[in-house]
Amino acid sequence: MKIKLFYLLFFVLIIAGCNNQDAGLEADVEIPVSVEDIKLRSIEEFVNTTGTVYPVVDIEIKSEIGARYYLEKNPATVKLWQLGDRIKEGALIARLEDEEFENNVKLELYELNLELAKSNLEKQESLYEKGGVTLNELKQAGYDYTNAQITVDNARIQMEKMKIISPFDGVITELPYYTQGSKIETGSMIAGIMDYKTMLLDINLPEKYINIIETGKEVRITNYALPDDTLKGKITQLSPAINAQTRTFQGTIKISNPKLKLRPGMFVKADIITNRADSVIVISKDIILSRQRGMTVFVVNRGVANERIISTGLENNDEVEVVRGLNTNERVVTDGFETLSHNAKVKILK
Repeated sequence: MKIKLFYLLFFVLIIAGCNNQDAGLEADVEIPVSVEDIKLRSIEEFVNTTGTVYPVVDIEIKSEIGARYYLEKNPATVKLWQLGDRIKEGALIARLEDEEFENNVKLELYELNLELAKSNLEKQESLYEKGGVTLNELKQAGYDYTNAQITVDNARIQMEKMKIISPFDGVITELPYYTQGSKIETGSMIAGIMDYKTMLLDINLPEKYINIIETGKEVRITNYALPDDTLKGKITQLSPAINAQTRTFQGTIKISNPKLKLRPGMFVKADIITNRADSVIVISKDIILSRQRGMTVFVVNRGVANERIISTGLENNDEVEVVRGLNTNERVVTDGFETLSHNAKVKILK
């Protein structure tokens, strides 16, 4: 019996020794983690929406007369105008020629009549000062001159119809092909021009934001085809009415597009900035753990991970402001925190 008790005690001591050794090994294990220094920076809250952008100015230029068509050259390329060419206000796109139309306008005749009327008015004014003509005769000369001037102005307006000119700075987006010198009809399409240095985006927002979003709010505009470019916009119009079917309200965003990177018809994402905080502690949402006692993160101090309960403020899809629980210059665990426990030893990966 004594021998059996001896062996039992021996085995118990051996097992206890092994357990203590394993515990010592576990205590010495360093869990690899990645960390990030906590620094003050900015965070924004925003509302996301999407839509298709369109230009502020988009026109089609059509011929006002039937005439022979001649496409002009782009002064910048010294080639005939092409789709995609940038065009300045006042640039000549095409010429229209029609001798019958010019003869009917009679501009040269009307200009000659204007010269005669002006000469007669000056003569009558000189005579009136000397008492050589009556006031009625002077008024009649002035009336004749005014009529002649109006007639010339109208004739010049008619002649301007033979020049197809860009009414603003823009880009040629439509340019139907006509053979040089061919006859086109009145109302024929000559060119389509867009000015999309400024773009518009119509939006529909959930009614819960109607008291949060205001005109003048800044907006960030992005497009999947332009991953490295973020454009700026502003809310310019908001409807005060809620659509009873969709429970949304309408608005318009004006977008600055000075380099023409955003193209008409592109589908974009708009982040409407509703709130902003500067010089605050901001961390990624992905590193926050949800515990019964609240939200926690791990902070490394002298090779040991300490679990901290935090309180948050502003947040967006990716980041959150920490208003309590963290301090600047501490190091928060960004990778490897899933297997950590409070006061666990860690090894920081470079």
